[in-house]
Amino acid sequence: MAAKIPPRPLIRVAWSVHRAMLAVSGARIGLALPVAGAKSGMLQLHTVGRRSGKPRAVVLNYLEDGDDLVVLASNAGDPAHPAWWLNLEARPEVSVDLVGGRRSVHARAAGGDERERLLGLFRGLPMYQDLDAVFAQRGRETPVVVLEPRRA
Repeated sequence: MAAKIPPRPLIRVAWSVHRAMLAVSGARIGLALPVAGAKSGMLQLHTVGRRSGKPRAVVLNYLEDGDDLVVLASNAGDPAHPAWWLNLEARPEVSVDLVGGRRSVHARAAGGDERERLLGLFRGLPMYQDLDAVFAQRGRETPVVVLEPRRA
């Protein structure tokens, strides 16, 4: 079954509009708390460009796993890894904006049994019903990214 993904130009416009909403509203509009029972919400991830050294931000869906936040580096089905993931590989100490405020986190890729367990959490949500089709379309392993709270 093919993944139901909108055309890439439409996705890019939607991402730009979402970032603009966050900027104009001071992050009061555009982030979402996890829905009751689903533990899935929206966050804004702040990275530093691996080549430019400039601040970057992206809005992502996330799942809660205890104190950790988990995101997928699927790049909306595109075969290339998203730039934010490449930035995290270079500099994993970053921050995220949540509805309740900013949090400092350390990013890492989940592997093995942990990766499979976390993918099972995503597959259990209706909005991820096409997850395996998206992964197949990418043609490469999609990083499952764990954002762990940074300890002082």
